[in-house]
Amino acid sequence: MKRVAKQYGLWKSSITPYVLSQGIRIANLGWDSDGETLVWLEERAGHGVLVAKHRKKAAHDLTCELSVRARVGYGGGDFTVSHGMTYFVADGRIYRQSLSAGAAQSVTPAYGQAASPCISPDGRWMLYVHSDGLEDVLAIIDVEGKLWPQKLVAGDDFYMQPCWHPSGEKIAWISWRHPQMPWEGTTAHLAKLDMGKEGLPSVKETRIIAGGESTCIFQPEFSPDGRYLAYISDESGFGSLYLYDLSMKTPRQLTSGNEELAMPAWIQGMRTYGFSYTSREIICRVSSGGINRLERVDIETGTAEQLEQFSDYTLLSQLVPSPTENAVALIAQSAVTPARVATCTFTVREQPRIHRYSTAAAIPDGELSTPEVVSWPAQDGGEVHGFYYQPRNEAFVGIGLPPVVIMVHGGPSSQYTAGYHGGTQFFSSRGYGVLEVNYRGSTGYGRSYREELNGKWGIIDVEDVVSGAAFLAETGRADSGRLAIMGGSAGGYTVLRVLTEHPGRFKAAVCLYGVSDLFTLAQDNHKFEAHYLDSLLGPLPEASEVYRVRSPIFSAQKIIDPIAIFQGEEDKVVPKDQSERLVASLKNRGVPYEYYLYAGEGHGFRKSETTESLYKRIEQFLIKHLLFA
Repeated sequence: MKRVAKQYGLWKSSITPYVLSQGIRIANLGWDSDGETLVWLEERAGHGVLVAKHRKKAAHDLTCELSVRARVGYGGGDFTVSHGMTYFVADGRIYRQSLSAGAAQSVTPAYGQAASPCISPDGRWMLYVHSDGLEDVLAIIDVEGKLWPQKLVAGDDFYMQPCWHPSGEKIAWISWRHPQMPWEGTTAHLAKLDMGKEGLPSVKETRIIAGGESTCIFQPEFSPDGRYLAYISDESGFGSLYLYDLSMKTPRQLTSGNEELAMPAWIQGMRTYGFSYTSREIICRVSSGGINRLERVDIETGTAEQLEQFSDYTLLSQLVPSPTENAVALIAQSAVTPARVATCTFTVREQPRIHRYSTAAAIPDGELSTPEVVSWPAQDGGEVHGFYYQPRNEAFVGIGLPPVVIMVHGGPSSQYTAGYHGGTQFFSSRGYGVLEVNYRGSTGYGRSYREELNGKWGIIDVEDVVSGAAFLAETGRADSGRLAIMGGSAGGYTVLRVLTEHPGRFKAAVCLYGVSDLFTLAQDNHKFEAHYLDSLLGPLPEASEVYRVRSPIFSAQKIIDPIAIFQGEEDKVVPKDQSERLVASLKNRGVPYEYYLYAGEGHGFRKSETTESLYKRIEQFLIKHLLFA
């Protein structure tokens, strides 16, 4: 094919706004107890649908009218599967439904929000997380909902990841208290239950086995043979696997090194490992610099072996080994491979079986860019990490140096990984370079790297974005006169801070539901993040001056660069007032801006029509203000 010479940014791409809007999000998956049926959750234009795939049958939708989605905190822990039934959350309640036939039946009453249903080994009881918005607890109920649910454990501010011992007489869970976030300090609890003869089980004895205010514990899980309780701890500085011997009452570190097995628990129900059905090994996702691999770890020796079956994938999530055979199911993707539900035997080298693709469109390989892992020096002598995607489209060749979109993730304690990012490929296939910045404070590079942001949010994230732009220009990867910056939520906050502190450095900016007023954020914040700003900025009122100085709204007069602002009308995390006060300042001073308010959208857009509109408008905005300014 003869390549056409054409200006960067104007290349024709198969990744259209419509194509981006039609993808589904695969959120979670789980096996039934007999290992015959795999169930996963798809989010289709904001509607959550459970899909079941029996070993010998075609996949089919289990749910229709009810939208499956848990809403404790930021969500997650939406469903589980056990004994031929699925238990899922919709409208705050837990429902049960047969995998074979029949309608859903409610188990819990319509009160508060539920998440993370967990069924006892004998199929009689359901443990779950419940929140009324003020108090979070672990609750218990019979699986048919004939009894009234009871509080099983209370007293801490937050609970997650409850699990049952195979005997059904012990449980474990994670909890934490304000002002910690779940990636800062959590505790793992082990409890014995009083099963009683009548009524619901109750806690007879409980103890903390790991964690504390400065140690993060993640995903407790009992071995199928009942000997161990596994968990991940960052006590060493990176999330490593530990085994707690239930008879000896002693922990043993199973893995080590500067690699990350945990994830920041922004939502319920996150998993990065699981026991094989024999209890002889653990299958785990290991992350190094945002690139994942799958390993099999021998429980007795700690010896790890990479599973080459998934070597073509660089982002692996929600893995769950089969309860009856040496197989594992997970959500797999790479930078050039959209997410899919995959299963594979891990004792025999074979290609994974794909059960569901997240996109219907087949994008030509020649339009997909593989990221380059890059690092550059921070202003104070440290090191910053990221991924650089060069422009790629087999039909075109650019002229000169490419324009670059610098992407800033949210959180701020989040991370760009080597997964499939449709938005990034949208830009790179049109002739833009893209830099995804994992500024200091991002997760995935160890505890000390993340903690560098403490007290310095709005400073070092800004520095790292600006130094990243300089790095691209100095190394010949970008046209220094055509740089744009884009981010959402906390990433949107960094975008606004860059515009106020470095006016003129970027030719265009895109801000999605970005924080502009830190006082308002602190005042309106929901329970999960009620004290998050204490570590990022300092507690109020002592740190009032810090909040004022670092709030973009109080420095809005410094913004001179064209900006497109996108906002959800029903956003409760960053209400539309934050964007509209900023827009008023831009309008009064004649700064070029575009403002779009989407009805029915909250914090993070879910509707397909919103996604299509968003990328159409961003593309036209960049053509006008970045390419032809």
